[in-house]
Amino acid sequence: MARPPSGQVVLRETRQGRVYALRFHAYGRRRYLTLGSADDGWTQRRAEEELANVLADVRRGIWKPPEPEPERQARLEDPTFHQYASEWLAQREQEGLREKTIVAFRWSLINHLLPFFAEHRLAEITPREVKRYTQTKLAERNALEQARTDAHANGERFSEHSLSNASINHTLRHLAQVLEAAVDDELIPSNPASGNRRRLKTPKPARPWVEPEQLIALLDAAEGTGRLLLAILAGAGLRIGEALALRWQHVDLGTRSLHVTDAKTAKGIREVHVTPALHRELARARVARGPQPSDFVIATATGHKHNPSNLRRDVLAPAVAAANLELAKLGIAPIGHITFHSLRRTYASLRCACGDDVRYTADQLGHEDPRFTLKVYAQATKRRERLNAVHRRAYDAALAWARMTNNNTAT
Repeated sequence: MARPPSGQVVLRETRQGRVYALRFHAYGRRRYLTLGSADDGWTQRRAEEELANVLADVRRGIWKPPEPEPERQARLEDPTFHQYASEWLAQREQEGLREKTIVAFRWSLINHLLPFFAEHRLAEITPREVKRYTQTKLAERNALEQARTDAHANGERFSEHSLSNASINHTLRHLAQVLEAAVDDELIPSNPASGNRRRLKTPKPARPWVEPEQLIALLDAAEGTGRLLLAILAGAGLRIGEALALRWQHVDLGTRSLHVTDAKTAKGIREVHVTPALHRELARARVARGPQPSDFVIATATGHKHNPSNLRRDVLAPAVAAANLELAKLGIAPIGHITFHSLRRTYASLRCACGDDVRYTADQLGHEDPRFTLKVYAQATKRRERLNAVHRRAYDAALAWARMTNNNTAT
């Protein structure tokens, strides 16, 4: 039995403007019929009326496909990856995705995917081609590593960086997202880049963090805005993006709370309770600066939003180095290679040490799933009992700093 005629209006944003087309089934085949652009007078309503007319003709058996230019029709029904990915990215930008997400998409497309797949028709991107792309990236990495070795042997600097397996997988995930949209648009039957079998093996990364007995040394090693940032991350558990988006209008010193309004998930939009110690840090900063409500709490000298990369270089790295010098004098292990995100785990550890409920801490972190918090709690439980006297004093100082009450008596 023949498939009943059905179809839809397709709207594409091109460099020439909006172009309307019809995609429908007729006589057992998928058809694609370009109508024209908005400049030609086409609108959504007119295109829907034309679709109804075409489907009616198909039902009566009188519809005949036009005689298009073969090359043009091929381009429309099977665009190149460059054409389709460009339109796909433009649509993502219009959907209001976070700037960080768009930057990541552009990095993958411009630097890696387009140099390989740009001229491929979508139908030409097969699982074998995806595998060939992966092998090409591995070969590029080997060549770069050899060039680095040769440069160092000659006493020359070499600044180019190769991609890790995780970074290659990152580009593959973006490729899969583009091609999944092409599947939805019925341009290809299946997604050749989907599935873990297309990914390279990656070692589970070590995720060091700042232990409670290391925290005060880290805070004391930073000054001004840098100290305030580290205090917010360790004392409120914010993500770096949330901390940098925080404005003074989101800081309620009267109720000792921060209001996170810019987060990557709906659960991330939340009220975070502030400890007395962090409250004092924020109050001092407000008095010193006299900010406007719309000013960023962590701002550049000109009042603009900070760049996380600059802060890692100018605040975190120097603070860790200085803190490790002090920790060495006390015989406490140095802080490892941490990121700003590491301080979220420090926050969870401190909340555990203070006896807070797991669900409460997960909510404060903006987590739907408390498994991360449970894992931290399991590792942090009874840690203090294993410490010697020097470590314990440093641990108790951090605990006093993290308590939600003004009682500084350590347990």
